Amino acid sequence: MKVSFGQYLPGSSFIHRLDPRTKLLATLAFMVLVLLIKSFSAYALTAVFLAAVFISAHIPFKYVLRSLRAVLFIIAITFVINIFFFQGKELLWSWKFIHIYKDGIIFSAKMALRVISLVIGASVVTYTTTSVNLTDGLEALMRPLKIVRFPVHEAAMMMGIALKFIPIFADETDRIIKAQTARGSDFDSRRLIERVKSYIPVLIPLFISAWRRADELAQAMNARCYRGGSGRTRYRVMKFSKLDLIALLVFLAYGAGIILLTYVFSVP
Repeated sequence: MKVSFGQYLPGSSFIHRLDPRTKLLATLAFMVLVLLIKSFSAYALTAVFLAAVFISAHIPFKYVLRSLRAVLFIIAITFVINIFFFQGKELLWSWKFIHIYKDGIIFSAKMALRVISLVIGASVVTYTTTSVNLTDGLEALMRPLKIVRFPVHEAAMMMGIALKFIPIFADETDRIIKAQTARGSDFDSRRLIERVKSYIPVLIPLFISAWRRADELAQAMNARCYRGGSGRTRYRVMKFSKLDLIALLVFLAYGAGIILLTYVFSVP
Protein backbone atom coordinates (compact mmCIF):
# COMPACT_ATOMS: atom_id res chain seq x y z
CA MET A 1 0.00 0.00 0.00
CA LYS A 2 1.87 3.03 -1.24
CA VAL A 3 0.34 6.20 0.17
CA SER A 4 2.21 9.31 -0.88
CA PHE A 5 0.18 11.92 0.99
CA GLY A 6 2.27 13.22 3.89
CA GLN A 7 5.50 11.96 2.30
CA TYR A 8 8.40 14.37 1.83
CA LEU A 9 10.63 14.12 -1.25
CA PRO A 10 14.05 15.69 -0.56
CA GLY A 11 15.27 18.20 -3.12
CA SER A 12 16.75 21.64 -3.73
CA SER A 13 14.32 22.92 -6.34
CA PHE A 14 12.73 26.35 -6.53
CA ILE A 15 9.59 25.03 -4.83
CA HIS A 16 11.54 23.28 -2.06
CA ARG A 17 13.34 26.52 -1.12
CA LEU A 18 10.16 28.56 -0.71
CA ASP A 19 9.10 29.68 2.74
CA PRO A 20 6.53 27.21 4.16
CA ARG A 21 4.17 30.12 4.88
CA THR A 22 4.21 31.03 1.19
CA LYS A 23 3.34 27.47 0.19
CA LEU A 24 0.58 27.15 2.76
CA LEU A 25 -1.03 30.46 1.80
CA ALA A 26 -0.75 29.64 -1.90
CA THR A 27 -2.32 26.22 -1.30
CA LEU A 28 -5.24 27.74 0.62
CA ALA A 29 -5.80 30.34 -2.12
CA PHE A 30 -5.49 27.61 -4.78
CA MET A 31 -8.27 25.59 -3.12
CA VAL A 32 -10.54 28.63 -3.07
CA LEU A 33 -9.84 29.31 -6.77
CA VAL A 34 -10.55 25.70 -7.72
CA LEU A 35 -13.91 25.89 -5.95
CA LEU A 36 -14.73 28.98 -8.03
CA ILE A 37 -13.94 27.33 -11.38
CA LYS A 38 -16.95 26.77 -13.65
CA SER A 39 -15.43 26.11 -17.10
CA PHE A 40 -13.25 23.45 -18.72
CA SER A 41 -10.89 26.14 -20.03
CA ALA A 42 -10.13 27.17 -16.43
CA TYR A 43 -9.48 23.52 -15.52
CA ALA A 44 -7.12 23.30 -18.51
CA LEU A 45 -5.23 26.34 -17.18
CA THR A 46 -5.13 24.68 -13.75
CA ALA A 47 -3.69 21.50 -15.28
CA VAL A 48 -0.95 23.52 -17.00
CA PHE A 49 -0.21 25.37 -13.75
CA LEU A 50 0.03 22.14 -11.71
CA ALA A 51 2.21 20.50 -14.36
CA ALA A 52 4.57 23.50 -14.24
CA VAL A 53 4.72 23.29 -10.43
CA PHE A 54 5.51 19.56 -10.44
CA ILE A 55 8.16 20.01 -13.13
CA SER A 56 9.71 22.92 -11.20
CA ALA A 57 9.79 20.80 -8.05
CA HIS A 58 11.35 17.83 -9.94
CA ILE A 59 8.59 15.51 -8.70
CA PRO A 60 8.17 12.35 -10.83
CA PHE A 61 4.80 11.87 -12.52
CA LYS A 62 4.24 8.58 -10.68
CA TYR A 63 3.73 10.53 -7.45
CA VAL A 64 0.85 12.39 -9.07
CA LEU A 65 -0.84 9.03 -9.71
CA ARG A 66 -0.13 7.91 -6.14
CA SER A 67 -1.79 11.05 -4.82
CA LEU A 68 -4.95 10.18 -6.74
CA ARG A 69 -4.97 6.49 -5.89
CA ALA A 70 -6.40 7.06 -2.41
CA VAL A 71 -9.34 9.13 -3.71
CA LEU A 72 -10.19 7.22 -6.90
CA PHE A 73 -13.17 5.57 -5.19
CA ILE A 74 -14.48 8.95 -3.98
CA ILE A 75 -14.07 10.43 -7.49
CA ALA A 76 -15.90 7.50 -9.09
CA ILE A 77 -18.79 7.60 -6.59
CA THR A 78 -19.13 11.38 -6.97
CA PHE A 79 -19.13 11.06 -10.76
CA VAL A 80 -21.81 8.35 -10.84
CA ILE A 81 -24.09 10.02 -8.27
CA ASN A 82 -24.04 13.34 -10.12
CA ILE A 83 -24.81 11.66 -13.45
CA PHE A 84 -27.87 9.86 -12.13
CA PHE A 85 -29.29 12.63 -9.93
CA PHE A 86 -28.46 15.80 -11.87
CA GLN A 87 -31.35 17.02 -14.01
CA GLY A 88 -30.84 19.12 -17.12
CA LYS A 89 -32.55 20.15 -20.34
CA GLU A 90 -31.13 17.71 -22.91
CA LEU A 91 -32.02 14.08 -22.14
CA LEU A 92 -29.52 11.57 -23.52
CA TRP A 93 -30.77 8.26 -22.14
CA SER A 94 -33.67 7.08 -20.05
CA TRP A 95 -34.76 3.76 -18.55
CA LYS A 96 -37.59 3.52 -16.00
CA PHE A 97 -36.61 5.88 -13.16
CA ILE A 98 -33.05 6.44 -14.46
CA HIS A 99 -32.50 9.58 -16.53
CA ILE A 100 -29.14 10.76 -17.83
CA TYR A 101 -28.81 14.33 -19.08
CA LYS A 102 -26.03 16.00 -21.03
CA ASP A 103 -25.75 18.68 -18.35
CA GLY A 104 -25.36 15.93 -15.73
CA ILE A 105 -22.36 14.42 -17.54
CA ILE A 106 -20.74 17.85 -17.90
CA PHE A 107 -21.36 18.68 -14.24
CA SER A 108 -20.00 15.27 -13.12
CA ALA A 109 -16.84 15.75 -15.19
CA LYS A 110 -16.28 19.18 -13.63
CA MET A 111 -16.76 17.79 -10.12
CA ALA A 112 -14.24 15.00 -10.81
CA LEU A 113 -11.73 17.52 -12.16
CA ARG A 114 -12.29 19.67 -9.07
CA VAL A 115 -11.47 16.82 -6.68
CA ILE A 116 -8.44 15.80 -8.74
CA SER A 117 -7.12 19.38 -8.80
CA LEU A 118 -7.59 19.81 -5.05
CA VAL A 119 -5.78 16.56 -4.20
CA ILE A 120 -2.84 17.18 -6.55
CA GLY A 121 -2.51 20.81 -5.48
CA ALA A 122 -2.50 19.94 -1.77
CA SER A 123 0.04 17.13 -2.25
CA VAL A 124 2.66 19.59 -3.57
CA VAL A 125 3.07 21.05 -0.07
CA THR A 126 3.80 17.71 1.60
CA TYR A 127 6.12 16.60 -1.22
CA THR A 128 8.30 19.73 -0.96
CA THR A 129 8.09 20.64 2.75
CA THR A 130 9.33 18.71 5.77
CA SER A 131 6.95 18.08 8.65
CA VAL A 132 9.03 20.38 10.87
CA ASN A 133 8.78 23.27 8.41
CA LEU A 134 5.06 22.60 7.93
CA THR A 135 4.54 22.78 11.69
CA ASP A 136 6.51 26.02 11.93
CA GLY A 137 4.61 27.53 9.01
CA LEU A 138 1.22 26.58 10.43
CA GLU A 139 2.15 27.97 13.82
CA ALA A 140 3.32 31.26 12.28
CA LEU A 141 0.10 31.65 10.27
CA MET A 142 -2.11 30.84 13.26
CA ARG A 143 -0.22 33.15 15.62
CA PRO A 144 -2.98 35.84 15.61
CA LEU A 145 -5.29 33.27 17.26
CA LYS A 146 -3.22 33.62 20.45
CA ILE A 147 -5.28 36.74 21.14
CA VAL A 148 -8.25 34.49 21.95
CA ARG A 149 -5.97 32.11 23.90
CA PHE A 150 -6.04 29.41 21.25
CA PRO A 151 -3.23 26.82 21.78
CA VAL A 152 -1.48 27.62 18.49
CA HIS A 153 1.77 25.74 19.12
CA GLU A 154 0.03 22.60 20.36
CA ALA A 155 -2.43 22.59 17.43
CA ALA A 156 0.37 23.02 14.88
CA MET A 157 2.37 20.28 16.62
CA MET A 158 -0.56 17.85 16.41
CA MET A 159 -1.07 18.58 12.70
CA GLY A 160 2.62 18.04 11.99
CA ILE A 161 2.69 14.75 13.91
CA ALA A 162 -0.45 13.55 12.12
CA LEU A 163 1.10 14.25 8.70
CA LYS A 164 4.31 12.55 9.78
CA PHE A 165 2.53 9.35 10.81
CA ILE A 166 0.32 8.94 7.71
CA PRO A 167 2.98 7.15 5.58
CA ILE A 168 4.23 5.26 8.66
CA PHE A 169 0.80 3.79 9.40
CA ALA A 170 0.29 3.04 5.70
CA ASP A 171 3.45 0.91 5.70
CA GLU A 172 2.40 -0.70 8.98
CA THR A 173 -0.99 -1.61 7.49
CA ASP A 174 0.69 -3.11 4.43
CA ARG A 175 2.95 -5.30 6.61
CA ILE A 176 0.02 -6.50 8.75
CA ILE A 177 -2.05 -7.36 5.66
CA LYS A 178 0.83 -9.38 4.20
CA ALA A 179 1.31 -11.21 7.50
CA GLN A 180 -2.41 -12.04 7.77
CA THR A 181 -2.48 -13.16 4.12
CA ALA A 182 0.36 -15.58 4.89
CA ARG A 183 -1.80 -16.95 7.72
CA GLY A 184 -4.68 -17.63 5.34
CA SER A 185 -6.79 -14.45 5.51
CA ASP A 186 -8.68 -13.68 2.30
CA PHE A 187 -8.74 -9.96 1.50
CA ASP A 188 -9.91 -10.48 -2.09
CA SER A 189 -13.19 -12.22 -1.32
CA ARG A 190 -16.14 -11.16 -3.48
CA ARG A 191 -18.46 -11.30 -0.48
CA LEU A 192 -18.56 -7.91 1.25
CA ILE A 193 -19.23 -9.39 4.71
CA GLU A 194 -16.31 -11.81 4.44
CA ARG A 195 -14.09 -9.01 3.23
CA VAL A 196 -15.02 -6.80 6.20
CA LYS A 197 -14.41 -9.66 8.63
CA SER A 198 -10.95 -10.25 7.18
CA TYR A 199 -9.94 -6.67 8.07
CA ILE A 200 -10.73 -7.08 11.78
CA PRO A 201 -7.38 -8.87 12.46
CA VAL A 202 -5.72 -5.88 10.74
CA LEU A 203 -7.42 -3.12 12.71
CA ILE A 204 -6.65 -4.54 16.16
CA PRO A 205 -2.84 -4.80 15.77
CA LEU A 206 -2.84 -1.47 13.90
CA PHE A 207 -4.63 0.21 16.81
CA ILE A 208 -2.19 -1.36 19.29
CA SER A 209 0.75 -0.19 17.18
CA ALA A 210 -0.64 3.36 17.01
CA TRP A 211 -1.16 3.42 20.77
CA ARG A 212 2.38 2.14 21.38
CA ARG A 213 3.91 4.73 19.04
CA ALA A 214 1.92 7.52 20.69
CA ASP A 215 3.10 6.40 24.13
CA GLU A 216 6.73 6.20 22.98
CA LEU A 217 6.49 9.67 21.44
CA ALA A 218 4.99 11.11 24.63
CA GLN A 219 7.76 9.56 26.73
CA ALA A 220 10.43 10.89 24.36
CA MET A 221 8.96 14.41 24.54
CA ASN A 222 8.81 14.24 28.35
CA ALA A 223 12.42 13.01 28.49
CA ARG A 224 13.45 16.08 26.51
CA CYS A 225 11.55 18.35 28.92
CA TYR A 226 8.97 19.46 26.37
CA ARG A 227 6.65 22.00 27.96
CA GLY A 228 4.76 23.51 25.03
CA GLY A 229 5.49 26.62 23.00
CA SER A 230 6.02 29.16 25.77
CA GLY A 231 9.55 30.55 25.81
CA ARG A 232 10.79 28.33 22.98
CA THR A 233 13.36 29.62 20.48
CA ARG A 234 14.04 28.38 16.94
CA TYR A 235 17.20 27.12 15.31
CA ARG A 236 16.00 28.31 11.89
CA VAL A 237 14.18 31.62 11.53
CA MET A 238 11.76 31.80 8.59
CA LYS A 239 12.25 34.76 6.24
CA PHE A 240 10.52 35.75 3.03
CA SER A 241 12.91 36.04 0.08
CA LYS A 242 12.88 37.10 -3.56
CA LEU A 243 11.90 33.54 -4.48
CA ASP A 244 8.72 33.88 -2.42
CA LEU A 245 7.89 37.17 -4.15
CA ILE A 246 8.38 35.59 -7.59
CA ALA A 247 6.24 32.59 -6.59
CA LEU A 248 3.45 34.85 -5.34
CA LEU A 249 3.53 36.91 -8.55
CA VAL A 250 3.27 33.73 -10.65
CA PHE A 251 0.39 32.50 -8.51
CA LEU A 252 -1.37 35.87 -8.81
CA ALA A 253 -1.05 35.61 -12.59
CA TYR A 254 -2.64 32.15 -12.46
CA GLY A 255 -5.42 33.44 -10.20
CA ALA A 256 -6.07 36.37 -12.53
CA GLY A 257 -6.31 33.93 -15.46
CA ILE A 258 -8.89 31.84 -13.60
CA ILE A 259 -11.00 34.89 -12.76
CA LEU A 260 -10.83 36.20 -16.35
CA LEU A 261 -11.74 32.85 -17.91
CA THR A 262 -14.55 32.15 -15.45
CA TYR A 263 -16.21 35.47 -14.73
CA VAL A 264 -15.05 38.04 -17.30
CA PHE A 265 -14.86 36.26 -20.66
CA SER A 266 -17.03 33.27 -19.61
CA VAL A 267 -14.99 30.87 -21.75
CA PRO A 268 -16.60 27.38 -21.69
